[in-house]
Amino acid sequence: MQFPKVVKIRQKFPRPRVEDVEAALREQLSREEIASAIRPGMSVALTAGSRGIAEINVILRSLVAVLKEMGAEPFIVPSMGSHGGATAEGQVEILESLDVTEDFCGAPIRSSMEVVELGETERGVPVYMDRIASEADGVVLVNRIKAHTDFRSDVESGLMKMVSIGLGKHEQALALHGYGVEGIRDFMVEVADRVLESGHILFGVGIVENAYDEPAVIEAIPPQEIHAREAELLAEYMEMMPGLPVSDIDVLYVDDLGKNYSGTGMDTNVIGRFRILGVDEPETPSIKYIIVGDISKESHGNALGVGLADLTTRRLADQIQRKAINANVVTSTFVERAKVPMVLESDEEAIETAVRCNWGVGPEETRFVRIPNTLHLEYLYVSENLVDEVLQNAEAEVVGDPEELRFDAEGYFEGF
Repeated sequence: MQFPKVVKIRQKFPRPRVEDVEAALREQLSREEIASAIRPGMSVALTAGSRGIAEINVILRSLVAVLKEMGAEPFIVPSMGSHGGATAEGQVEILESLDVTEDFCGAPIRSSMEVVELGETERGVPVYMDRIASEADGVVLVNRIKAHTDFRSDVESGLMKMVSIGLGKHEQALALHGYGVEGIRDFMVEVADRVLESGHILFGVGIVENAYDEPAVIEAIPPQEIHAREAELLAEYMEMMPGLPVSDIDVLYVDDLGKNYSGTGMDTNVIGRFRILGVDEPETPSIKYIIVGDISKESHGNALGVGLADLTTRRLADQIQRKAINANVVTSTFVERAKVPMVLESDEEAIETAVRCNWGVGPEETRFVRIPNTLHLEYLYVSENLVDEVLQNAEAEVVGDPEELRFDAEGYFEGF
């Protein structure tokens, strides 16, 4: 089959950024409304999630250093719902894959799946908190604020999610996901508000990233202001969020899926697919066939999101760790995302299959796009017939000559 030639493109996005993470955190923690929350000798739990947040290890190390200088005794608590196979050991392994270790951060990591119940919301939803964190003198929330992969709302994924599902561990994740999208969109906020009112939370550190996977905003927020301020920071993120430069695609090839790129393996906001029972799919982008070729090593075999694709490869399928993906998906209840699609022996065979099934479109006319993952979208390949459209739709430039799709001897792409 004669595939279309592709051209390498570089997209340009808004790029505000924090140049010195530690200096930014020192400035934020020196503010009176934040510094006054810290007392000498107090134990402080810092939350650490499973997301691949830019410089998260440096952010946590800097927080540990500043809190120690203020006389506190900080430690780190893995806060990631059901991730890591819903085990204490698995969650520590995820932190290690993000270079969040005791040696690097200068603080102990205390991991447990035990929770305490703080009460319940007006709707009767129980409110849980990690037992170890609840026994500290206070908790500092740390998380990235971004668009959620399951719904649209004023508050989506950020500190509110961290204080509810993250800090509430597997029990809270089960309690909220059991109500479907309503649970994680509406009930989650109510649970978070109850925890913020409990007196356990000292402050939150909200992080907003630009499209280049760099910290653009790092802000310490008092607990009573977290709900409202997160909504404002989410709006700022939406102005920087990366996306595909074309909305009508025949075949999208994604090199890797992974929990370090998105909680759903592939960001639904980028690929335009939710695949949640009873939830309407986004109108754009419109993609006929999605192929995902591999899984990131940071995901430890958790191939959540493979069900968002139409085709995959033997390489990916052979790496799937059922225990990890099942724990994650049973908790979320979004079973479509765990279904393994048609498995082909290689990238080349998968693309050939998608092109063949693209009714009425000749192979050389295929609207083809290749991206490394759904987080890093600065560089991508597009078929020749999309170049003019890309340059018209986005701030972008051509950075390579037209070339054939290149595969190795086993039929897999040769790098990006």
